[in-house]
Amino acid sequence: MNKKIIGLSLVAVAALGLAACARGGRGGSAADSKVKAAIVTDTGGVDDKSFNQSAWEGLQAWGKANKLEKDSGYNYFQSGSESDFATNLSSAQSQGYNLIFGVGFALHDAVADAAKEHEDVNYVIIDDVIKDQKNVESVLFADNEGAYLAGIAAAMQSKTNKVGFIGGQTSDTITRFEAGFTAGAKSVKPDIDVQVQYAESFSDAAKGTTIASTMYASGVDVIYQAAGGTGTGVFTAAKEVNEKLDADSDKKVWVIGVDRDQTAEGNYTSSDKKKSNFVLTSTIKQVGTVVKDIANGQLKGDKFEGGKTKTYGIKDGGVDIVTSNLPSDIKDAVVKAKDQIKNGELKPTDGLSK
Repeated sequence: MNKKIIGLSLVAVAALGLAACARGGRGGSAADSKVKAAIVTDTGGVDDKSFNQSAWEGLQAWGKANKLEKDSGYNYFQSGSESDFATNLSSAQSQGYNLIFGVGFALHDAVADAAKEHEDVNYVIIDDVIKDQKNVESVLFADNEGAYLAGIAAAMQSKTNKVGFIGGQTSDTITRFEAGFTAGAKSVKPDIDVQVQYAESFSDAAKGTTIASTMYASGVDVIYQAAGGTGTGVFTAAKEVNEKLDADSDKKVWVIGVDRDQTAEGNYTSSDKKKSNFVLTSTIKQVGTVVKDIANGQLKGDKFEGGKTKTYGIKDGGVDIVTSNLPSDIKDAVVKAKDQIKNGELKPTDGLSK
């Protein structure tokens, strides 16, 4: 009788083991993974069609490539306001995530505090620097380089000699965008009027619409937005203007996207019933690629680069610009400047360096 019970037990254990292998596949199950990764968003959220969304897309790609399950191997924690940062970081840690990305400079203090409290967890702060903490890696992007190229495109496209820049919150990060864009535009037309305004929010689409509408009404015909969820309002304003015009009107206004290719956000139907688009170009910030690469490195057993700061720019593919929809003359000018930045001939200002 006892031998029968033991035999049945061994069969059951073997069956459970086979089932576990089947669930995990060749890449292993989430339970077997030594790395569980999560992002904590800024207030824009994972559907901001910009910065946070790029990070989440990168983490999803990492999770799926390694056959991990959402909620057990990778996940995101969305912040509705800054008061959610600490809570979300704590939730991620308590749920067993041991590689946690704070997406955006606004999470600086919350990440620094969480890292001190949980030294066994690795943290990555994106778009800011946390010094002297061995379990925090800092990631910056040379946003001024992509913005410089956007400025060239905006100035060459503008018929009014007026272009605009709309930023989210005042910060070193958005200063890089503004400074690069202004320098790029003035490299083409030294006397161009570059109007600059900050919404002081990354999640207020209505404010983005209001600011953009005012700029367009003042004669600005190209706006570059680096404002996260607030930037979606800029597309709304451009659509409202362009839907009242013929597709080939000289009064057409344009938007330059940020962080990811935002071309799809510019689709509209003109007053003469033609399908058209008002996105001139988009600067690309490979947040998702960096998230994926760091997570892969941890999965492979690479040493965590805690206490260090890495900056990604055009040369290493961390920053780029979409050229597929640019008129040929603008594309040629942008590509030429991009090559000059890549080989060190051209160093766009970041508005911060002395």
